[in-house]
Amino acid sequence: MPEVGDWFRSLTEHPWLLWAAAALALALLEVVSLDLVLVMLAAGAAGGAVAALAGAGAVGQVLTAVVVAAVMTAGVRPLLLRRLRVPPAATTGPAALVGRSAHVLAEVGPRGGLVKLAGETWSARSAQGVSFAVGEDVVVLAIDGATAVVGAGPGVVPPGPGAAGNP
Repeated sequence: MPEVGDWFRSLTEHPWLLWAAAALALALLEVVSLDLVLVMLAAGAAGGAVAALAGAGAVGQVLTAVVVAAVMTAGVRPLLLRRLRVPPAATTGPAALVGRSAHVLAEVGPRGGLVKLAGETWSARSAQGVSFAVGEDVVVLAIDGATAVVGAGPGVVPPGPGAAGNP
């Protein structure tokens, strides 16, 4: 049975084993952290192992490991992070209609009306208690079931009290 001294001596005679063990340990720890830093350090340790196998001295191995880890961290990690980041979920369904403009097809007041919204005809009602005439542009403020709640659109001034269709 080999003694502890023999095991240690074999590691000092074959430093690539230490670098490979460090690379493996760092790669395994990356599975826990998932921030792509430890895997970059693992790549540096793998570079140190390659340098050791190529016959570089201790200083050459350390410099190789540092340079590889720095290049991976500064160059490759940002690219991977951009690729792996999940974009925010796209807004779909009725929530996607809020803020869009609509065109009044039938007078819209507090009790109802019709608008053309996203290429479809929607029932609508006014949110401000005013009426909007046929042909006006309005903005969808909310969706209430199958009804678009609308208000004055950009550049559209809602008619004041006493105007046609308003009390």
